[in-house]
Amino acid sequence: MLDARDETAPLVQVKNLKMYFPIYSGLLRRHSGDVKAVDDVSFHIMPGETLGLVGESGCGKSTVGRAVLRLYEPTAGSVRIDGEDIPTLTPEALRRKRPTMQMVFQDPQASLNPRMTVADIIGEPLDEHTTLSRDEKLARIYELMDQVGLNRAFANRYPYAFSGGQRQRIGIARALALNPKFIVCDEPIAALDVSIQAQVVNLLEELQDRLGLTYLFISHDLSMVRHIADRVAVMYLGQIAEISPRDALYAQPLHPYAEALLSAVPEPDPSGAQQQRIILKGDVPSPANPPKGCNFCTRCPKVMDICREVEPKLQEAAPGRQVACHLINPL
Repeated sequence: MLDARDETAPLVQVKNLKMYFPIYSGLLRRHSGDVKAVDDVSFHIMPGETLGLVGESGCGKSTVGRAVLRLYEPTAGSVRIDGEDIPTLTPEALRRKRPTMQMVFQDPQASLNPRMTVADIIGEPLDEHTTLSRDEKLARIYELMDQVGLNRAFANRYPYAFSGGQRQRIGIARALALNPKFIVCDEPIAALDVSIQAQVVNLLEELQDRLGLTYLFISHDLSMVRHIADRVAVMYLGQIAEISPRDALYAQPLHPYAEALLSAVPEPDPSGAQQQRIILKGDVPSPANPPKGCNFCTRCPKVMDICREVEPKLQEAAPGRQVACHLINPL
């Protein structure tokens, strides 16, 4: 078995992760079912790598990110980060582990306390997890502000005084305060203007190169994921449909859902052959009542009889590429 500190071992190893939210109904509030937000998801992320997690709204991307960091208690499955199984840690052990794994949230306005100054926000993790003196803490706060491109003179201002892009930089500085190895970026650019999005993504890439960070980058912006990710996992209705290296996925998606999703990405090269847009019919089924067999069978343009009966497993279809589809991996 590979050592957790070995560079050839995954930093993050997720196996059979499930996150069900119970449904209670009736006067007695009996447990009548579950919303299967994440249903048997497995993937790994190597040290220094960025795994993009994409899919349409409501497919369970953000829930995966929160369950991996144990901001939600997973229903089942294992999540090993740097060799430790996160769901089995005691509260005290989890608290000691927190500095190595952090999160950048989607909405910078909602994730920053409006009653705290920038220095207080960035310094809060230092208060909680370190014994730095006041001067050492201030020096670290200034260092973090420099790293994310914030003027030190803004340290005593409140979040309302900043633009959306600047607020997200504050959130990134807070996430970096304790020198984490792994950061979950939960749609960090979704709430920002298009002109600011590229700046934030470029900042994340620079920090990754300089600090050796590992990212799970959650987004529905396929163009931005193409820019930042090394590999991409495509999610649909709580399950992973395909995991492939970025260039291979964008050149030739194997799963019919990945193919439909990528057909909607605008082609930057006007001289290139225009890809035919694939329009999916019908609505996404409810995660409280997913279809039998393949989750995608109700909307798939290439559906076969077996798809409605047998659930496909995520299997290797080509070197480095895993696909959950009977068309690609026949029984």
